[in-house]
Amino acid sequence: MRTLREIALEIDWECRGKSWYPYAEAYVTPMMSLDTMQDRYYEDSAESIVSYALANLQSWRGDNARRIKAELNAMLKSARKVSA
Repeated sequence: MRTLREIALEIDWECRGKSWYPYAEAYVTPMMSLDTMQDRYYEDSAESIVSYALANLQSWRGDNARRIKAELNAMLKSARKVSA
């Protein structure tokens, strides 16, 4: 499984310059400082950052978008099982 940092770098590379990206970038940038879903970025949990990033990446389309969003959703689902 890749780290959140690796995923965030790929998202940034794929999406930079798109008109809607600044909204997602506010959450993708903190992801670049995280490795796992158990990490924190100041007072925010990795889970909340990833959730908000996914919400703001809804306009992203294509094969890479589907693959990366599925990967993040799987990580979220797994983290929620652990914390439950």
